Amino acid sequence: MAVYIYSITGKQHPLRLDGLNGVGEPPAGLRTVTAGPLCAVVSDAPEDLRPKRRDVIAHQAVQERLMADGTVLPMRFGLIAENDEAVLVALEQNAADYTDRLQALEGCSEYHLKASQDEDALLRQILRESDVARELNAEIRGGSAAPDASLRLGELVAQEVQTRQEALAAGVVEALRPFARTLESSQPTGSDFLNVSFLVTEDREEAFLTTELSVAHQMGDDVDFRLNGPLPPYSFV
Repeated sequence: MAVYIYSITGKQHPLRLDGLNGVGEPPAGLRTVTAGPLCAVVSDAPEDLRPKRRDVIAHQAVQERLMADGTVLPMRFGLIAENDEAVLVALEQNAADYTDRLQALEGCSEYHLKASQDEDALLRQILRESDVARELNAEIRGGSAAPDASLRLGELVAQEVQTRQEALAAGVVEALRPFARTLESSQPTGSDFLNVSFLVTEDREEAFLTTELSVAHQMGDDVDFRLNGPLPPYSFV
């Protein structure tokens, strides 16, 4: 039967799984597959697995319980193996890599930070600080602009937005980097200009969080910081 994989831990992990449910309806029971120094937490996989709310919550609950007791390699939602034997083989074949990752993640949590900027406030800032943009805008509003003025202004504003937001993102990352063991940046989506995950050790969490609050305060109300964590270190497995 197909097997759903939640996490990989060292076999010395307490593995307190009592009271937890697996994915599926009815919820599958959790069990472990052990090979050498490693252990995988698994359950039977439902045939119609989808990212339903109850299953995502069940998956996350397993990660949080395990993470509270020790180091864990959290698997992304939806990872399925053919059977227990396939899980055993994977643990044996990748033992060195998994062991190295567990050591690298020991005592660490992930903090995921996204940030966006109020578009109207940014536009006002550009018009206030860019002579060219301000003059083009005045000509357009006054009716004396050349036919291509709107296009030129749009291109100028777009370039200014990109330049300014890239600088903001770099500044935020630079301020927080000293308090993280490592980080992983992703392409921002929507109105966000920053999308980055930090791997933070327990002894640096307070400094990291204090610095993040300070940076957010310095950026002002026009910049929206959204910090999520501590999380299982999905981005660093």
